[in-house]
Amino acid sequence: MQRVIGANILPSRVLRPTDKQAVERAFGGIRSLLLEHLLGYQGVDVADRGADPEADAALTVDEMEHLIATWSVKVWQNRVLGEHAPAWDPGGRHSPNTLFAAAMVQGGFALQIPTPELYYQLLPAHHVAVHARRGVKIRGLWYDGSALDPHRDGPSTRGGRHKGKWVVRRDPRDARFVFFQDPSSHDWHTLRWTGLPADGEVPSFNDARVRELLVRARQAGLAPRSDADLLPVLLELLGGHSPVDQWPTQMGKQQRIGHSREVEQANAAGTDRPTATDATASCAAAGLAPVVPLRPGQARGSADAVDAERRRRREQAVPRPPAPPPRLGAGLRRRSRLLIPAEDEPAPPGSVS
Repeated sequence: MQRVIGANILPSRVLRPTDKQAVERAFGGIRSLLLEHLLGYQGVDVADRGADPEADAALTVDEMEHLIATWSVKVWQNRVLGEHAPAWDPGGRHSPNTLFAAAMVQGGFALQIPTPELYYQLLPAHHVAVHARRGVKIRGLWYDGSALDPHRDGPSTRGGRHKGKWVVRRDPRDARFVFFQDPSSHDWHTLRWTGLPADGEVPSFNDARVRELLVRARQAGLAPRSDADLLPVLLELLGGHSPVDQWPTQMGKQQRIGHSREVEQANAAGTDRPTATDATASCAAAGLAPVVPLRPGQARGSADAVDAERRRRREQAVPRPPAPPPRLGAGLRRRSRLLIPAEDEPAPPGSVS
């Protein structure tokens, strides 16, 4: 992911807050300036809690996200920096917003809209072989689709470490589908889990639920001929046949957190998954032309065009090649008293003849 988006994440040591003091300082500011003033705040110490903080809490996840985003724009970005003012105006009143505006005036702002293909490029990749009848196997589940029909007869032309394998990408938040890129057309295709029914919808499930499903199937001694036999076990795990004492209102705190996290991950996965309609609508709302996914050949052509323009500007700024620098130590050799002069050159004063 760092390589694709051009970022560089520096890992920090465990239990060393000084390695990430800027992040810890930001979290501390959010806690002292916002969270401590909300109903139901539990605090870092039991003495800071009220009589019944869980009963006082009345914010959902979406409401809390909206509250923090609004507070960040109105309060956090407008706070006066004080002794942390910039060096070029130490006596002025500056905030993160004013510094951002000054940076935009100085260096400008380049809007870069990611292509829909970026979603697939950031997903975990699996190098697998295509089975003639069952498709591809990803983490114990089989996926299939019509996009695999031209590639069922033989291995891929890939060499190196994953010689003869095909690249399939999966979203850990939604294991119902995986994604395959056709090597000839470079189009992305969705492969469905073979255990999904032809009609009706099955709730999304993540990687943790897949591991639990396979463990439950092994414990039951289930040896399915196809993944369709695993669907009843999956529905039981997802709560389709759960008893009353395991309903969300009867679950413990950790179980409710896990259930809510799985639902939110499924919603986020569905929102992030690109569609042609969504890409066109988002660009039209921003007043921009629709973003067309670039094929690898087109992407290389764009990069070559940018490099050619930069090369033209360099050649225009420097019409003739600059003289190469002297060799390392050339000055010492030129002034050395032990240097033997040529026959037509006079000996330097003080040299040994």
